[in-house]
Amino acid sequence: MKMEKFGQTFKSFKMKETEPYPKVYLYKRIVQAKLFIDNHYAEKIDLNNISDEAYFSKFHFIRLFKKIYGKSPHQYLTYVRMEKAKDLLKTDAPITDVCFSVGFESISSFTGLFKRITHKTPSQYQQHELLRQEEMATYPLKFVPNCFVEAKS
Repeated sequence: MKMEKFGQTFKSFKMKETEPYPKVYLYKRIVQAKLFIDNHYAEKIDLNNISDEAYFSKFHFIRLFKKIYGKSPHQYLTYVRMEKAKDLLKTDAPITDVCFSVGFESISSFTGLFKRITHKTPSQYQQHELLRQEEMATYPLKFVPNCFVEAKS
């Protein structure tokens, strides 16, 4: 028996007598919580909101989430927020707008965390990315990988 969920095929398996739910069902609930983070990262969400979305106790949820994704829910939320901030900083958006639009409530905490992760302040990162985009527009061949050029010559 096969079950189609989330674009993957899971073969049915024999449950241990101590497991009240199939692993696929538990995995689906964790994925639901991850999607909740992906869709609500800019809002003021915390572990209670996320674990409630998956219908787990906080501590059981943290263990399962970390086992599946390799990060705690808080680490994953921070990762999503930082990736969205990087995308927004590639535009000419003001740093304060980026900070608040990705869910941070303090510019100083956003700047400190951003620098710890990227080793650049948000303004340094933005300047670097804007210069890089300008250079790509001016000299596009400079950004073609050498292995590609060698294979095509």
